[in-house]
Amino acid sequence: MRNICFVACMLFCLTSAVGKTPGNTRYLSIADSILSNVLNLYQTNDGLLTETYPVNPNQKITYLADGTQQNGTLKASFLWPYSGMMSGCVALYKATGNKKYKKILEKRILPGMEQYWDNSRLPACYQSYPTKYGQHGRYYDDNIWVALDYCDYYQLTHKPASLEKAVALYQYIYSGWSDEIGGGIFWCEQQKEAKHTCSNAPSTVLGVKLYRLTKDAKYLEKAKETYAWTKKHLCDPTDHLYWDNINLKGKVSKEKYAYNSGQMIQAGVLLYEETGDEQYLHDAQQTAAGTDAFFRTKADKKDPTVKVHKDMAWFNVILFRGLKALYKIDKNPAYVNAMVENALHAWENYRDENGLLGRDWSGHNKEQYKWLLDNACLIEFFAEI
Repeated sequence: MRNICFVACMLFCLTSAVGKTPGNTRYLSIADSILSNVLNLYQTNDGLLTETYPVNPNQKITYLADGTQQNGTLKASFLWPYSGMMSGCVALYKATGNKKYKKILEKRILPGMEQYWDNSRLPACYQSYPTKYGQHGRYYDDNIWVALDYCDYYQLTHKPASLEKAVALYQYIYSGWSDEIGGGIFWCEQQKEAKHTCSNAPSTVLGVKLYRLTKDAKYLEKAKETYAWTKKHLCDPTDHLYWDNINLKGKVSKEKYAYNSGQMIQAGVLLYEETGDEQYLHDAQQTAAGTDAFFRTKADKKDPTVKVHKDMAWFNVILFRGLKALYKIDKNPAYVNAMVENALHAWENYRDENGLLGRDWSGHNKEQYKWLLDNACLIEFFAEI
């Protein structure tokens, strides 16, 4: 009976979220509380956020432009976790229409984001660390996540500047495409050694979103090409999950991360919606089944009979983007229900004394220093339910 009630609740909540009506005030309240808590705990005195709370004095400054790293306390977070706050604010504004979140985004988060903007190297993009601290690495995938948020924000506000930024970032991202090994986008501008699922799967999603916003067919055509390249070179045919990367010699790194497969699920759904080609939907359904079998396997600390998604929190949330997109089409709630149960159980049972979660939702591993992204991503997650 409990599972039947939970499924019914989820069906209502997801339907409401799609319609931009708050479907579950509890989840939205959780998202709001996380946003407030993160802004309070992680804030710096120059409009940025810290990488962890508390600050880890031993954390190294990585992502330097030459690919090296140096010792020293970080003065601010890297772009990747910071961008999770943009995702969260956009999701809350989309779910509620409350201009409070729009104000936080425009007065607090986006000005901080611009401290990462690097136009000293062209094409311009966001670099991995604030530019006032020198040149640092520029990652194609980091910029994709930001571009996706700008697309979503433009859809909500119709502010030309948001679309212009998304297009500019798209141009930067596809400057990382090369014909080596048949195409594909590199991972890092300064380390063009391999092409990763994380820089190609979300680029497909970005292309479809820009096509919908601009009606320019070039975005859809490139999205289809990027999807086909990723599927050909990085899909494991045994379980339909996606490997991490392929180097220029054709050697595949076969690690599997939830977000890579999640983005290919979302890409498949979006391409199916635009083209009507059933193969895209079939691909998405096969990959979704694979993610449930492969990633939802870790025993919960308090109840070992409960199986938890074993990947880190943000990877799970990006997987949820794909699972939710698929749910809207095939109305199978099993995968989204499982993810929601996992996240809610972690939230209720494993927060620390500061109200923060770590990256492990099973409760087994505790970190002294809580990563910004592990908590920022939950804002998006609970807003999107």
